[in-house]
Amino acid sequence: MVTTVNLPDALHERLKQLADQEHRSMNATIVVAVEEYVTAHSRRARVRDLAREVADRDAELLRRLAE
Repeated sequence: MVTTVNLPDALHERLKQLADQEHRSMNATIVVAVEEYVTAHSRRARVRDLAREVADRDAELLRRLAE
């Protein structure tokens, strides 16, 4: 699949430098960055869901502890 991304010049240059340092193509570096972002986002969403479940399940206990 092809997706075009327009990067600001400064970011493009930093990406190119990073790709060179890691001996990867810019495309491979972008794929790694997007994979890391999506994984982190999913993890944060799961933590929020778990916190909500705990808060709902233990609402009375949390209320009493706050007193």
